[in-house]
Amino acid sequence: MQDLCKAVADAVAGHLPQGTYDLVEDTPHSLAEVVRSTRRWLGFPETRSTVALPPILTKAVAELADGLARVGWKSPLRSTAMTVIADGVTGDPEPYRAASGLGVASLTDIYATLPCAREHRLTAQMTLLMPLVVATLSLFWLLSGLFGLVSFSTASDVLIRAGWSAPMALAGVVFRSLGDIVLGLAILWRPWAARACQAQIAVAMFYLIAASITAPDLWSDPLGPLVKTLPAMILSLVALPMLDRR
Repeated sequence: MQDLCKAVADAVAGHLPQGTYDLVEDTPHSLAEVVRSTRRWLGFPETRSTVALPPILTKAVAELADGLARVGWKSPLRSTAMTVIADGVTGDPEPYRAASGLGVASLTDIYATLPCAREHRLTAQMTLLMPLVVATLSLFWLLSGLFGLVSFSTASDVLIRAGWSAPMALAGVVFRSLGDIVLGLAILWRPWAARACQAQIAVAMFYLIAASITAPDLWSDPLGPLVKTLPAMILSLVALPMLDRR
């Protein structure tokens, strides 16, 4: 960034002759080398192996990323980025060196000047986990709603045994199941994802409190329907800071 700012300032001040300059370091690096340097800077172990994906797989990944972009998820693996990676980022550093007498800092020099703390490592790890967390939450709430509709009579019997009338129990099961499905779908839409997590936490708390009052025996159920709600609620709490935009 310092090299870029200096080049812009020199150009504005007229210290650089008019022309086109590539602000690149002297020695180009492959993507694998950049990744290795970044892992080293973060303090992670060296990579054990590198796998080159065939073009058909990279194209499929890019198309999937493009599809996710339509619902607000701006993946770095979209088709434009993948094309640039495949073509490589290169340039000629000599015109800028001849005009300014300076070169651009190398990748090694840049990383040597950047501090790396625990939060950098944590961010790198959590960024990779975020898609899995979102997908798990979506699947949990979708399946919860669908199972409620499929096991309609069983779910309503629980409420009837707790003292609800049959019509109220049926309406309660339908409302809860549809609400769960909505929450499972809402988290997939990026603009709504954080609010969907907040709603999931609130709904899970309501389920736990309501079930503890109306059907406390569910806590001792061998399948643990209420106990399983606790880790799902905590996962929504974990997802909230991961979804926060800078």
